[in-house]
Amino acid sequence: MIVNYSSSSSEEEAERDDASPPQKRTKPDSETRGEHMNHGSLQKKDTLTRLPLPESVREMFRESEEQWTDKSEEVHGGRLRSFQHERGNWATYVYFPYDPEEGFLELLDDIIVAAGAHSIPLTLCEEFHISISKTVVLRHHWIQPFVQSIRTGLTPFQKFFCMADKLRVYCNAEKTRTFLGMEISIGKTQLLELIKIVDQTMNEFNLNTFYKDPSFHVSLAWCVGDHTERLKRTCLSELQGFVDRHEDGPFHIQLNCSEVRCKSGNKVFQFPLE
Repeated sequence: MIVNYSSSSSEEEAERDDASPPQKRTKPDSETRGEHMNHGSLQKKDTLTRLPLPESVREMFRESEEQWTDKSEEVHGGRLRSFQHERGNWATYVYFPYDPEEGFLELLDDIIVAAGAHSIPLTLCEEFHISISKTVVLRHHWIQPFVQSIRTGLTPFQKFFCMADKLRVYCNAEKTRTFLGMEISIGKTQLLELIKIVDQTMNEFNLNTFYKDPSFHVSLAWCVGDHTERLKRTCLSELQGFVDRHEDGPFHIQLNCSEVRCKSGNKVFQFPLE
């Protein structure tokens, strides 16, 4: 509704300015109705009860809200990470698993006791395997294409046999852990061919490839810090004696390399060989 004011009424109002106090302008009915409607809407909104957010939706964002803290002392036995943990980063490596043979763990117990007598506190590895890649970092959305690339590369490869019988001491690149392992003596040629396949995938994702002159081994036990020279000097030959004079004859690891695995975070992917 449009309200028009005539010029005469404006002049009359001007003449009354000195004689009477100014009068408040009366709002048009349309404006008054609009204010009542808006006020009613606000009152109605204020009385609405906000529904709780579904638990399934809240769980979607819970991971990003959690704060990560380093628990290396209580969870990893004092081991230090070779790279900083970040949410969404997945530590990943490719390997052949080794299922211990009968008598293997008993032999390791004897080795650990003997090393402890020289004040070298070795701890058994949680699992036994031959690494055919370095440990690299994948973002979560890279995992599936990375795994598919490994699977495609391994398609024509056939299973083979590996054997290890000599103990070896080595340290990681950061010098934070010392390892006692058993070096592979049979099966190196096939392992080197596999390295080439895995390295192709690493190059696709701009990740670190394997060592130029690799020495393949099965890690048996470890300790914190760099004790390489000390272990070699004090008891390595003694520990090798436990292997050579095993009750059933010289002990050696026999590994049927029939399945490559890739571990990314807590996920394990399997690639059977023909």
